[in-house]
Amino acid sequence: MKQFKKPLALAVVALAVTGCMQQEKFPVSEAAPEAEQDKMAYAFGSTLGEYVGDTLNRQEEAEFVLNRDLVIAGFVDAVKGDAKISQAEAEELITAMQAQIAEQRATVVGGKALEEGEAYQAENAKKEGVTVTESGLQYEVLQEGPEGGAQPAATDLVEVHYHGTLINGEVFDSSVDRGEPLVLPLNRVIAGWTEGVQLMSVGDKYRFVIPADLAYGERGAGNGQIPPNATLVFEVELLNIVNPEDMEEQPVEIEAKQ
Repeated sequence: MKQFKKPLALAVVALAVTGCMQQEKFPVSEAAPEAEQDKMAYAFGSTLGEYVGDTLNRQEEAEFVLNRDLVIAGFVDAVKGDAKISQAEAEELITAMQAQIAEQRATVVGGKALEEGEAYQAENAKKEGVTVTESGLQYEVLQEGPEGGAQPAATDLVEVHYHGTLINGEVFDSSVDRGEPLVLPLNRVIAGWTEGVQLMSVGDKYRFVIPADLAYGERGAGNGQIPPNATLVFEVELLNIVNPEDMEEQPVEIEAKQ
């Protein structure tokens, strides 16, 4: 069988490696190798394994479980050049698998995230200092800037520092952690940001709780880091309203780490 296209090959190899890791006949190493090239080989395998482990964990959250014995068999056959199915059939099956995972994930993970998010919003709305807008966006003023500070419009470029988490506190993106603020157009971000940042004046710092329908909705984002129907929590500091003429053209995206 001919070589797989790169994305498909990576997916198959990744699943096979993880499957192998689960079998007792493939024991883990007692210690890292010492030779430089052996270290490279081990580093490659461990990096791939870590990525695949995360991927399979997300699949299991969606109640999608592969038969690891067959994953290993397919991998070994392909390595020997004796794959039992054609490349075209394999690609068709992988495409179907990915669609099924996405559908199950939206149902299983998305349903749980929606329920937990609504409960979190209900509790947060009871807290002193929290305001709930007509859309369902919740905000709390953490810090007020100088009196008379300018407020942005939806069409403005703004410079912000932000820290984004899920409701369990897991960080998915943070300019604060990177130590570098971000300039972005307010009409090119999630609806919760577009609405919320317009409530702020330069120098203000707000905490936003953003319902799923004002965030990434059923699709989620960040290769699974933001689940479908996830409620998001952001601390946002509005540093400046930026003149577009002062900016070099560059792509801007607020989303989970890839």
